[in-house]
Amino acid sequence: MEIIKNWLTAFRLRTLPLALSSIILGGFLSANDHQFNLLVTSLAVVTTILLQILSNLANDFGDFKAGTDNENRVGPTRSVQGGAISEKSMKKAIYFFIGLSLVCGSTLIYLSVHDMSYLNLFVFFILGVLAIAAAVNYTMGNNPYGYKGYGDFFVLIFFGFVGVLGTYYLNTHALSSDLFWPALSLGLLSTAVLNLNNMRDIENDKQSGKHTLVVKYGSSKAKKYHIIIVSMALLAAINFSYQHFESYFQFLFLLTVPLFIKDLIQISKNKNPKDLDPFLKKQAIHTLLFSITFGLGLIL
Repeated sequence: MEIIKNWLTAFRLRTLPLALSSIILGGFLSANDHQFNLLVTSLAVVTTILLQILSNLANDFGDFKAGTDNENRVGPTRSVQGGAISEKSMKKAIYFFIGLSLVCGSTLIYLSVHDMSYLNLFVFFILGVLAIAAAVNYTMGNNPYGYKGYGDFFVLIFFGFVGVLGTYYLNTHALSSDLFWPALSLGLLSTAVLNLNNMRDIENDKQSGKHTLVVKYGSSKAKKYHIIIVSMALLAAINFSYQHFESYFQFLFLLTVPLFIKDLIQISKNKNPKDLDPFLKKQAIHTLLFSITFGLGLIL
């Protein structure tokens, strides 16, 4: 039982709601166009969960090898750092989840676009490979992009555009430019979670050579950046709902705005980075609520 507990801790289950938010929103958008496919969306959910767990395991291993996870780290003790899981076992688990992600993702692509052109199959296969590479190379490998400040960009792309638009396309076999706005909203809100994480870890990241945007520009600018990206996310959603107005239910997501504002006020006043840890969970849950209320507003 202790082994199972250790692996569940390493999986970081609290990060899954954020990962699922983009799939949920993409599913709702396709349902709004009366082309929702339960099997396809369910496989997208499973694939996303596998990729998120893979990312968490790779992050655990990569930060340990780089020396970023050490006794000065803020937040929960990581599994390899704390000795709960050995380096060898973690590497095996990473390869195992790479395999699972490939199998599940390939099945998703085949069932979704098998009757379409080879070009579509190739494009989605490449996107799948890139998603796996992004999950692993955030902190692992010889040139991890998370250590150079590119994490925000990749979160925006994969949690926003690939997650939302990819799910929508796999359901509908179509895309439209106006879907850019809800995808942007989800991507920015997800990026805000990473920014909070990096604000919390600024001192240890700085000492360990992990040059996140927060380390590069400082906490003060990071707080302003945080306000900007959350505000832009909400404005993008408002813009989409206004352009496609049919019912006031489409603004149901505005119920989540006070939650975001309350957090923004408290975060802007923060003096101790360690105290930002609870806001990561809040931001992830609020993003999930945003996704659900935005989607429900479309179909009610």
